[in-house]
Amino acid sequence: MKKIIFILIYLFPFVLYSQDILRVRETIDSLTAPRMHGRGAENNGETIAAKFIRNKFSVLGLNTFQGSFYQKFTYDINTFPNKVALQIGKKELCPGKDFILNGASGSGKGTAPLFFLDSLQLANKTLYNRLLKKAFAGKAIVIPEAIEKQILNNEALIVKLKEAAAILVLKHKLTEGLASFQTPFVYFEVLDQAFPPNAKKIHFNVDAQVIENFEANNVIGYIPGSVNKDSIIVISAHYDHLGQMGANVYFPGANDNASGISMLLEFAHYFTENPPPYSIAFMAFGAEEAGLVGSHYYVENPLFPLEKIKFLINLDLVGTGDEGIMVVNGAVLPRQFELLSQINAIQKDVPAVKKRGEAANSDHYFFYKNGIPSFFIYTLGGIKAYHDIYDRPETLPLTKYKGVFQLIVRFIHKLEAQ
Repeated sequence: MKKIIFILIYLFPFVLYSQDILRVRETIDSLTAPRMHGRGAENNGETIAAKFIRNKFSVLGLNTFQGSFYQKFTYDINTFPNKVALQIGKKELCPGKDFILNGASGSGKGTAPLFFLDSLQLANKTLYNRLLKKAFAGKAIVIPEAIEKQILNNEALIVKLKEAAAILVLKHKLTEGLASFQTPFVYFEVLDQAFPPNAKKIHFNVDAQVIENFEANNVIGYIPGSVNKDSIIVISAHYDHLGQMGANVYFPGANDNASGISMLLEFAHYFTENPPPYSIAFMAFGAEEAGLVGSHYYVENPLFPLEKIKFLINLDLVGTGDEGIMVVNGAVLPRQFELLSQINAIQKDVPAVKKRGEAANSDHYFFYKNGIPSFFIYTLGGIKAYHDIYDRPETLPLTKYKGVFQLIVRFIHKLEAQ
């Protein structure tokens, strides 16, 4: 028995390491705090979050590639820093809870009569032709979610919508996004259950501002390998989120992606205490929510030759895990996926390891497209909060957080041995 235990410890010494969950919670709480302003452009929340991560890297003693943990870049982003108000009929709606603004919404205020679109107007030729003759100017156009895409792909209707004062898309769930431009109208997304019956008009006031050339940073540090310094394993995660919507509503982004940054920092702790044979780089990307801007910039402006990257593991939405993990690129990197699956089959770190093909859905994408073998790992099951005000730290379960961490550590050690 002693011999078996010795062999297991020899093969997997890293299983003895366990995350400090209190520290993990403190990291997530810090990144989701009101002072971070949703880690967006409003009130420089993204900048505040970058400084937080930079300070963590500094305390851990990580090295820099070019004398700074920061890699600066700029991007354009539409923001909602001030007034955001909507009243439908006599009902004052609550921002975040009852409605959100589409990321591309323009500014506007006033009163507008409601005009309802439906599927019959699109399907019936006579009704459709009548619709095209109606005046949309000064009106608030109500669009059911079921026909939103059909309408927004109709060039004739798009021309009509540009005349409107506002559009209101009725949604079953509110899911916020970002944009770098503005529509000529105020663009609301309203929870269908919050829309009052028999309403005839709306009162609204929205302040939208495009910030051009917003200054952001990727935050990057590394631990040099004890044997092979020029071969690098990258662990990445994005730290930005959706920012604010008005002065009083912000999107915390606990699972997306304070969870990923917290795990990246835990890996930094682990490899600081357990020096790796290969170099390990830690890349916290900005502006992921704006379209993978930070990671794309990095690939176009690498701090070291990309061909030195042995493998990249991107962490995004890792705060649950009741149903295991999904591995993006697992289907296109079968050898590495089989290695990961075999480790989990032995160690039972997570309930399941599932795979899918390539997808441009997180910061691994441009690395993969430039020939770097890359996995994007996210957890499955648990809470459904996503891109809304309910993605909060107090409801983030961290169900299989330790298991995901242990599985990836084992995987990295196996990669290092190859």
